Amino acid sequence: MSATRKILDGIKTSIQENRKVTIDLREASTLTDSGLGIGGRTYFDDAFAALRYANPFRLGSRNLKCSDMTAIQFVAKTGNATGANPWNPNATPNTGSPDTATSFWVMPTRIINATLPIRLAALDDINGLSEEIMKDLALEFSQQEAASMAVNNDQSGSTTTTTGATYGLRGLNTYLSGSSASYGTSGTALTNGIHTLQTTSLGGVAVTYNKIVDIAKSLDPQYWSMPSTAWHMTPTMIQTLRQLKDTAGLPIFLELGEPQEGAVGSIFGWPVIANSYLSSSFPIYLANWDRFLMIADCEEMDIQMFEQTTPGFVTMYAERRLASTVRDPFAGVRASAA
Repeated sequence: MSATRKILDGIKTSIQENRKVTIDLREASTLTDSGLGIGGRTYFDDAFAALRYANPFRLGSRNLKCSDMTAIQFVAKTGNATGANPWNPNATPNTGSPDTATSFWVMPTRIINATLPIRLAALDDINGLSEEIMKDLALEFSQQEAASMAVNNDQSGSTTTTTGATYGLRGLNTYLSGSSASYGTSGTALTNGIHTLQTTSLGGVAVTYNKIVDIAKSLDPQYWSMPSTAWHMTPTMIQTLRQLKDTAGLPIFLELGEPQEGAVGSIFGWPVIANSYLSSSFPIYLANWDRFLMIADCEEMDIQMFEQTTPGFVTMYAERRLASTVRDPFAGVRASAA
């Protein structure tokens, strides 16, 4: 029966019987197959977005909540106040020259922004679209910040435009490599605070078990038992370590079948975090992340809807500010592929 005929019959029944009539306009059961293309209706499932890998650097790193600042200054005490002979019982506070050295640097907060046009009809038709858009946007921002924290070069002449370049964060790749760690130059310029990280070379060859031992040994032991000490490795490097065999052909990193663990789930007692944002140039980091990396988030996040910028559409604009820096260069070590 057609919808028009149903309405007419319903009106007729209401008049004749003097009562309220509910008219069911759903398709009649005579529709064959799915009804697609011949009058059937479409149900919209709740909206969902493809899963994104949120920023793994936030696992254990120190997080600072700040107001809407444009720059953040970091200061590290590097001198030794105990002096040359702290055991002298005759020492007086008015004599001697204590080492009051400090290192300081300034990091500007950087802006991540997104512009998203949304069709008005989609907002009405698709269940949960607004909520899913906001959740996906937060994960998208997380992806962008992670990539910038890993590989971006924030210095003049940078070519890492996809991760922000001079508008982006200071990526771990920007920090210098050395046989020992040290603080960068002090000052308020963007060229200050580029620290040197202790780096173990893999020599351009396949990683070996002994190289992993060397990397672990290079981290100062005061960080070994701290809670947030962990490895970050590229998924490719984790797979490479899982394939390492001894002379008898047995895996060096054994699969013990523990839930959420597995081979290379931890090495020497420190958890291994898969970090796909690291580059092949520096595929391994071992750090006490609470001391090593600091992420400063401006607590305000701006979201604005611009109505009818194009007929039938609204445009959402969102931005947030943050900064990141290696806070303590002695608290982390890394491996270079070269």
